[in-house]
Amino acid sequence: MKLYSTNNKAHLVDFKEAVFNSMPQDKGLYMPVEIPHLSDDFINNLHQYTLPEIAFTVAKNILSDAIPEADLKTLIEDAVNFDAPAVKLEEDVYVLELFHGPSLAFKDFGARFMSRVMSYFLQPGEKQLDVLVATSGDTGGAVALGFLGVPNTRVTILYPKGKVSNIQELQLTTNGQNIRALEIDGTFDDCQALVKQAFTDAELNNAFRLTSANSINIARLIPQTFYYFNAYAQLQREGKNNIVFAVPSGNFGNIGAGLLAWKMGLPIQQFIAATNANDTVPAFLKTGVYEAKTSVQTIANAMDVGNPSNWLRIADMFKDEPSQLNQLMAGYSYTDEQTREAMQQVYDEYQYVVCPHTAIAWRALKAWQQEHPGIAGVFLSTAHPCKFPDVIEKNIAQHISVPAPVKELESRVKQAVELPNSFDAFKRFLLYQ
Repeated sequence: MKLYSTNNKAHLVDFKEAVFNSMPQDKGLYMPVEIPHLSDDFINNLHQYTLPEIAFTVAKNILSDAIPEADLKTLIEDAVNFDAPAVKLEEDVYVLELFHGPSLAFKDFGARFMSRVMSYFLQPGEKQLDVLVATSGDTGGAVALGFLGVPNTRVTILYPKGKVSNIQELQLTTNGQNIRALEIDGTFDDCQALVKQAFTDAELNNAFRLTSANSINIARLIPQTFYYFNAYAQLQREGKNNIVFAVPSGNFGNIGAGLLAWKMGLPIQQFIAATNANDTVPAFLKTGVYEAKTSVQTIANAMDVGNPSNWLRIADMFKDEPSQLNQLMAGYSYTDEQTREAMQQVYDEYQYVVCPHTAIAWRALKAWQQEHPGIAGVFLSTAHPCKFPDVIEKNIAQHISVPAPVKELESRVKQAVELPNSFDAFKRFLLYQ
């Protein structure tokens, strides 16, 4: 398997190098030279396969010879050891529950796969791997649990002060061992910028073996395709074939993975990019002008991204046919008030509790279906609602079943280092702590 930088197609690396270096020095992102088209027989019979079987088939095709098949199968069976059910709420409306992993968020798919790939490639006696990750909420917890105790690795998580929920903060600051948390006085975009700058800093790269656990790392993106294929398989069993996906979108890795699945042959009819007030991409889809914005804080905090990194990959996938992207993707954005209304409506209509991100995806799906009736839609539930008790109305929150691991978190002590939004301060921490 060979990958190229989105800023330089002549810059080719193998999968191992792309995983460990995560971002090319030219500040592009890695993409596969070849995106395989899966067989029609496999696509038409997805309903016959389990999630691990689907994951293995997808992975072995896109990774080619990067990992021997027997090792890859073992790796996937360990990483993808939880379910992702598509729950029917009404005719043609399904919710894809992606919160059944250890951190209760969809990012467990990427974090667990990536940590195991890195552990597989690490050789005894090699230099310690320093994993840097910026989080707007859920990534940090998923990466922390994915890498906790992995030998010869150290993880440094940057998160914006006061802009993640209490449960999210506890998930990423209470682990100890090889996990460190930095509380940055800024936004997620600021945290992301600090991480990206570190990867292009010569002194840091000489001192450390740096890599990223954000969705800029191709090893995060590939496993997220698995649940699109698996969701399609579940709806096949229901007799549905024309399917659209509504995706809560922040850094656009989630929907980017869906588009990669589409490129591999999954016949998704439409992608609906659902955002909060950080509407950079919906605005682009309406105007044709891509203009990064300063992120604003909302109750759907994991989507508070004004300059989504993975848009580079999406633009690259459709660089030869940009009009195709506009046909394939629709964009919707909602205010906090509209998000609260959606959470209430979902509960009133289905007696089902959703987090604010999921509520935004549901509202976008329903809006799209009003103009396109009779087409089955899946909206992605990206996190368990128990992670957002402060933004869910009490009359709804009382119906949330809180998992035992979350209850156990409440007894832990936060361990985080506060830093200003300064690359010099971040660099000093990395060099001397």
